[in-house]
Amino acid sequence: MDADFAVELGADDDTLDMPWTGGADGPRYYDLKLHPEFLSEIPEAQRIAELREFLATINSTTSSLETAKCDAWFTTEIHPHEEMFGGSGKFASYVDLLFSDDSLRFSFDEHEQFVGRLVALLKKAPEISAAAELIIRRCYYQESADVRDGLYITFYLFGYGNDEAQARQHWAIGLKLVQNALRQLSH
Repeated sequence: MDADFAVELGADDDTLDMPWTGGADGPRYYDLKLHPEFLSEIPEAQRIAELREFLATINSTTSSLETAKCDAWFTTEIHPHEEMFGGSGKFASYVDLLFSDDSLRFSFDEHEQFVGRLVALLKKAPEISAAAELIIRRCYYQESADVRDGLYITFYLFGYGNDEAQARQHWAIGLKLVQNALRQLSH
């Protein structure tokens, strides 16, 4: 499995506000760590059983992580650097990951070491047509009346195939590999 990480902390890079909301009728943040029953409120988790299982595992009481956002989709847009995986399409997802421990949320070193260990574990996994990309980004945590500048990790996963079913199968295998690696690292 191909895996890598990057750091995006520039002024124009993506950020996350926690907790977040998508507006009155839009999507919103659910604290699945404290309220696992809200998993049924997340459309992507209802649509995709593998993603539902991943979210349940990452937000379990035995995990040092929790999730903030997610999405999954299929596309036939293959970039030149992805051609090595073969196939005419990819099933893709992202999940925003947060450390549950407040002290870790504000430590760049902890984030960098964590994603480094995760990438090293994933590179030991069997070769499959899947790629994981982890990006350390800035997160603004609302704490009472204050906002604290911290970090989070966006985890992208891509499964490649000749059709949506094959791409999704490779993605699902990759997601299980990442889930198992995260389980090893976050206990």
